[in-house]
Amino acid sequence: MMSNTRVMEQPVVRSRKGKISVACSYRNRFIPGFLAAVVVLTVLSLLYLDIDWLKLASRVPEIGEVFWELVHFDFSNMDVIFSSMLETVSIAVLSLLYSLILGVLFGMFAARNIFRVTWLSVLTQSFFTFLRAVPTPVWVLLMLVCLGMGPEAGVAGLCVHTTAFFTKSFAQSFESISEETLEALEVTGTGRLSIFTNAVLPAAFSQIVAWTGMRLETNFSECAILGMVGAGGVGFVISRNLQGYEYGTAGLAIFLVFLVAYGIERVFVRIKKKL
Repeated sequence: MMSNTRVMEQPVVRSRKGKISVACSYRNRFIPGFLAAVVVLTVLSLLYLDIDWLKLASRVPEIGEVFWELVHFDFSNMDVIFSSMLETVSIAVLSLLYSLILGVLFGMFAARNIFRVTWLSVLTQSFFTFLRAVPTPVWVLLMLVCLGMGPEAGVAGLCVHTTAFFTKSFAQSFESISEETLEALEVTGTGRLSIFTNAVLPAAFSQIVAWTGMRLETNFSECAILGMVGAGGVGFVISRNLQGYEYGTAGLAIFLVFLVAYGIERVFVRIKKKL
């Protein structure tokens, strides 16, 4: 309301063609200031990084050469790529399923309208905010130290961050349920757990599916990256072949990663439309 009032208080200017325009002095001051701040931060960042522009310009033609080599696919190691791709998909799916169960459970505690215990909601949200603040690669590296090299560390590390993501997302979905519906069920003497399983969870199901599809795509992409640090999967194949200048094999693996990620996105889009 304040923003609307502020706009209405601005002078109205009528042009020669009869069109009316509103002069908004507040926005006119904000935009130049914002652009000036962006320019200053950009200049300071470039000065701090001390980029060698001549060297960068001399290496630009090599970018095209590398991509040209990448598109010349080498199918001689297709069995290795396929097995590593299955490993990556398995890591992404397992971490998603475990986190999905935990996310629904902790999301129930984090939502303010389920148990209506303020301190429990605040404590749960604060804890998982801390888990989300730490990037996924850090959790995977910690799990590599604890569990050793292999896909187990990838599953455990992804589970930590994915559970924190689901807890916040599902809590917001649960809190979007109409209060009138919950109060009507409470009046009938229905228990909190019964209200959650029979009313809140079914009502939020379409949102849960949407969050799940988005996170599966994210987990798969992160698995491809985390494999480069020793968590297994197709990322290790891409990293090893790039370091060995086997661009044909690396390019084929990267292309398959794109196809699988795109396929996951389209499948969940169709599922969401049907729901």
